[in-house]
Amino acid sequence: MESPEVESDILRRVRALLRELDGHHPSCQSDRGMLRWTLHKKIDQNPSTSCVLVRILVKELERAERGDLWHYIIPLLHTLMYTLIQAPCIPDELCARVYDFCKRLLTLPKPFCTIGLAYASRLKVERTAPGTLYQRMVISEQSLRSAPYPYQERIFIFADPELLPEAICTALVTDTEAARVSQSPRGCMSCVVTHALQAALGDTCDIHSLRARLQALPAGDVEHWFQQVVAAVECAGSEGGSERGQHTARLERIYHGLLGSLPAGNAPQEGLQGTPLPNPNISFHLWTEDEQLWKELVLFLRPLSQSCEPDCLGQDLDPIEIQDILPDCACCGQSRFSVLSTDSGIERDLPTPEEPCAPCAADTEHSRLHRKGGIKKKLSPLDSVAFLQAGSGGPGGKSPGKLPRRSGMAPEPAAPLQRLHTARVVLLGDDRILGRLAQAYHSLRKRETRRVFLTPRLNLQFYHIPVVPGQPHPLAAADHAGPEELCEVAGYLGRADPWYESNINTLCHMIPKLATMPSSPSRALVTDLFLTDVIAYYARMGTQPVCFQVHAVKVLFRDPAQEPAEDVFLTELLTQVQDSPSHRELSTTKRKTTLDGPGIDLTVTYRKVVLSDREKELALALRSTGLLMKAIPADEAAERGCLSVTITEIVRINNLAGRSFSAVANRFKTRNIKIRSPEQRPFTVRLDKDSRRTYRDVIGLEVSPCLEPSYCLQKTRTMKCNPHETEDVGLVKYLPKSLLLPINTFAGVIQ
Repeated sequence: MESPEVESDILRRVRALLRELDGHHPSCQSDRGMLRWTLHKKIDQNPSTSCVLVRILVKELERAERGDLWHYIIPLLHTLMYTLIQAPCIPDELCARVYDFCKRLLTLPKPFCTIGLAYASRLKVERTAPGTLYQRMVISEQSLRSAPYPYQERIFIFADPELLPEAICTALVTDTEAARVSQSPRGCMSCVVTHALQAALGDTCDIHSLRARLQALPAGDVEHWFQQVVAAVECAGSEGGSERGQHTARLERIYHGLLGSLPAGNAPQEGLQGTPLPNPNISFHLWTEDEQLWKELVLFLRPLSQSCEPDCLGQDLDPIEIQDILPDCACCGQSRFSVLSTDSGIERDLPTPEEPCAPCAADTEHSRLHRKGGIKKKLSPLDSVAFLQAGSGGPGGKSPGKLPRRSGMAPEPAAPLQRLHTARVVLLGDDRILGRLAQAYHSLRKRETRRVFLTPRLNLQFYHIPVVPGQPHPLAAADHAGPEELCEVAGYLGRADPWYESNINTLCHMIPKLATMPSSPSRALVTDLFLTDVIAYYARMGTQPVCFQVHAVKVLFRDPAQEPAEDVFLTELLTQVQDSPSHRELSTTKRKTTLDGPGIDLTVTYRKVVLSDREKELALALRSTGLLMKAIPADEAAERGCLSVTITEIVRINNLAGRSFSAVANRFKTRNIKIRSPEQRPFTVRLDKDSRRTYRDVIGLEVSPCLEPSYCLQKTRTMKCNPHETEDVGLVKYLPKSLLLPINTFAGVIQ
């Protein structure tokens, strides 16, 4: 039983968390965003108090339910579950209270019912086999080999070196590398064994003797006992498994077998001893190539150590049937994968083999009719992706070397693929790196439509941590945007999810400060523990996506010989009048400005969004100095997917003093818009606040919601079969029409 002082201190910390959710920030600004971290670290230092924290959190949850304080529910529930996963042993009556509370959430709207269902199913397994959640988390995050639970996860942190100062990138690379090197597979397997045995046996488990025994065993024996424990826990936790009593008896036999004749109980009894939760597998990447995201995901599925032989490759998917469709699909018009041949077919290009005797004339003539053997080149996983559908030795796969038939016998049904890998991609930066992510995600979806590889095998999750440098970066200064303007997506997520605002948005200015701290033991302690833990907590507990509409833009140039450019953007599009380069155009512009005012003449055609959701097409002819399209709503209750357009219109005013001009903001909402310059006067277009993505000499543009490439492909297939069909019929009706970019938070959008 813990002392009243300890319980009072924990209750005070929990109440401070709730006050921060209400907007009452701590008096010390440096404590902002660290309350959750300090609470969990206090429990890590004294694991026996985890039951006290769980009991307090359950009471606060029930109090919030009675008082209709719904913005407390999800933060308290996440804090409780994170504590319960790491706790050495929790009484079943406490787990039962949490389980009953999660079941009551099923009657509420999203996201409460979604999170309640997920946690209720996990608690049901944890009550039957204590330690299951900890074991599964460590196995997947560390990619430990385990047949009963073959899932793998990895956290990819992407940062743009042109947007963040070098000091921040260097510090993050150092911290993530240090966290990765500090743990080994053997240590992680020992943690799983120790935690599972203590969770099942409780106070009767001699944790000191157990750790000493595992430390003394060879690596092979540690893996043997690890597999024994995993099999026992997964057997009990699976559907139709044994009861809790049988599970405890099974683990007790493993416990005695592991200790053997080693005398137990000599260590002083100090209560429950916690087992630390290892840091997840985190890799840091400087985003320097456009295709880098796709390459890293492929290498995650097929590491360099794996073979590229055909019998190790994925299942065969039918490429020939798609081949006839792709040329007609505008969104998938890129070239398909090709296989590079290293054999030119020219005999003199090949190395001359040493032959024991000269062939006769007939043999020489016959040899010219045959192609000589080429040089065999071992391909990397990236080069071998083209072969991934060429054959498989697994069940349901077609024999390699045979082309799929267009008609005739139906092929054998292929075994369904499982998503055993989860990639958690964390974007570090502001809205500009999210615009780059939208480009990469659109490219990835088009690639997957042409030839499926990642989709059936990989669960892809996106996360965003806003970072604003303390000192203005040269590129940020060129974009003329402040911290709030550059972090619109993070601001929206913070308004929609208070727990995201409290734990993640506070890192916006904290990461640059920690990265630029002078090297000292205190700096290493703060950065290594705090940053790694917060990123891991966000990736582990942030499971609710907030989907943002990606918009497609077609840019028309003044030069008729220049092909129109097609691009996508996520947050905003900005147009401005371009400076006239030539002397003749400059003099004409000055004369025109004197008569009609600054700016250029534009014709705008758009479909206005009205409350009845009926599309009303309107056309405008006006003089403007520029316009701004915002895709991120200012209010979390507003509809995502609409563009808020603001056109700066120049209005001429005639009065007694003469002619004058005033700028009027013309605002409306739309989903589709076309803009033309009738006089062929050029303007610039900048996407996602990124000066690197600026188009010049533009005379027209078209903006619309970006369509999902798979929808375009299926729609084209349907149109070939029914040319006169305009409505979505068949499979097209059930496919997502728009391309949405999901970014995970802790609660999604709380209405």
